[in-house]
Amino acid sequence: MGSFSIWHWLIVLVIVALVFGTKKIRNMGEDLGGAVKGFKKGMNDAKDDKAPEAVTQQRAQSEDTIDVQAKEKSDV
Repeated sequence: MGSFSIWHWLIVLVIVALVFGTKKIRNMGEDLGGAVKGFKKGMNDAKDDKAPEAVTQQRAQSEDTIDVQAKEKSDV
């Protein structure tokens, strides 16, 4: 009832290779690798982005409105 032995995993691998073919499995591996690389690149790009500038707010004395200075986001 424990984990499968190495022989069980080899048999499963052979059956998967016979059903899907090695070319399709290789293509899926390349696609998965490209997705992981893209994800890592996106995460590194997000870290490199500079922090957004602080938005200043001023509260009007007699009203319940807030005056906010808005700035456009610059694409880097």
